[in-house]
Formats: sequence, structure tokens, C-alpha cells
Amino acid sequence: MRKKRVYKKHYKADIIHSRIDLGRFINYVMNDGKKSVAERVVYDAFKKIEEETKQEPVSIFEKAMANASPVLEVASKRVGGANYQVPREVRPERRFVLACRWIIGAARSQKGKPMAEKLAAEIIAASKNEGAAIKKKLDMHRMAEANRAFAHFSG
Repeated sequence: MRKKRVYKKHYKADIIHSRIDLGRFINYVMNDGKKSVAERVVYDAFKKIEEETKQEPVSIFEKAMANASPVLEVASKRVGGANYQVPREVRPERRFVLACRWIIGAARSQKGKPMAEKLAAEIIAASKNEGAAIKKKLDMHRMAEANRAFAHFSG
């Protein structure tokens, strides 16, 4: 039986900056379908980023996403009764999703501040190549590097 066809999703851009990647990021921040709350959180975070860095928040966001995006990941593959962690390249679509997930997850895991502040801090940290999201990316790269011997199993 064939797999069903997966159609490309068409994402809506965000309201203020008219950027599709930012619209998707807002959707990932959203909880329980409360989009207006998610938008307020992200735009407040952008205001804080602008106050702290005195730079365009969209460019800081872009840099953070680029820095947090992984190039390699490991996938489990069963070969002859043993499971191997096989390193593989990450598709561009998945790169963006992982970067978003890690940045938002790192912001949510902090305690005691409003979400907008935590998100702003995490985006700034990621744009400087530091913070929890970058640590997660480096861990993933380290794991892929350690399992490079099994690269011939991919395919």
C-alpha cells in the first residue's frame, strides 16, 4: 500500500512584519488556541529585544533561528537485531521547527518572569550563540558526531 500524499502547507504571515516564519513562530508559542495572547507575547518580546540590543528585532530573531537550527540529527535504525543511532542531515523544514521548539521550550522552562521577558532573553541568547537552545543543538551535533561510524547504515 502506498503512503498517502503529504501536501505542502501554506502558512499565513504575521500581522505586523508580514513574515511567514514569524507567523509560524507565533503559532508555536500559542497555547489552547489563544492566538492573540501568543501574538502579544511575541511582540512584547520583540519590544524588549529592541530596548536591550538597540537593533532591529526581526534581524535578531533571524540570527537566533539560524544559530539554533541543527545541521545533523540522529535517527534510530534497526539493523540485524540491534538499534543504531544513525546520523543524518536535517531537512530545512524540520530545522526551523526544531529551532522554534528549542527556543520556546527553553523560555518556558525558566521560572519567575513573564513569558515575553523569558522569550526575549532566549532569542537574544540564541542570537549570540549561547543559551539553552544552542546547548541542545550542540548536544545533538555531538551525538551525531559520536555515531558517525554508523553513517553507512543510512539510506
